[in-house]
Amino acid sequence: MSKQIKIDFVSDVSCPWCIIGLKSLEQAIERIGDAATVELHFQPFELNPAMGPQGQDIGEHLTEKYGSTPAQISQTREMIRARGAEVGFHFEMATRSRIYNTFDAHRLLHWADLQGRQHALKMALFEVYFSQGESPASHEVLVRIAGEVGLDTAEAARILASNTYAAEVREHERYYQEQGISSVPAIIINERHLISGGQPAEVFEQALRKIIAQE
Repeated sequence: MSKQIKIDFVSDVSCPWCIIGLKSLEQAIERIGDAATVELHFQPFELNPAMGPQGQDIGEHLTEKYGSTPAQISQTREMIRARGAEVGFHFEMATRSRIYNTFDAHRLLHWADLQGRQHALKMALFEVYFSQGESPASHEVLVRIAGEVGLDTAEAARILASNTYAAEVREHERYYQEQGISSVPAIIINERHLISGGQPAEVFEQALRKIIAQE
């Protein structure tokens, strides 16, 4: 009999390791096949909650936040590009020069979950930022992407022009921070088991099989 597995994937759409981790997790879910029925929910986390609407140059941001040198930044970008290619995701580094606040994207993702389109929107937002270099803070971009994944663009525009779902997103962010989540991706299985980081598919598969056997 197939076991029920709930996964809360705490992440930000401006986090490259989050899409790497997600693609790896999806490979692991595919590998376990009928052994489990997986219910996947995306939970909000903002890497840069205080960032202004125009964003910041990535190199400048990484130097300020982590003290990274240009050589370290270049090395990390190549590592991310290679890991992305391994899991079937294309990072177009040349087009992505800025990093942005993502609160409005999280509000739209909350709404998309209620509409059964959260996964599609999440993937589209990763794609539009990391592969196309567009801003996930732009309402114009967000409305367009919502329409592309089958959501109502007029309702998306209304949500973004208001504070709709702001309280819900803040509440979810606060909850996971109180649970000790301070970096992403954080993958929480059945509300008890935590896997941190953009792990290889083998790590997720092993964890899922162990949890299935235990439960």
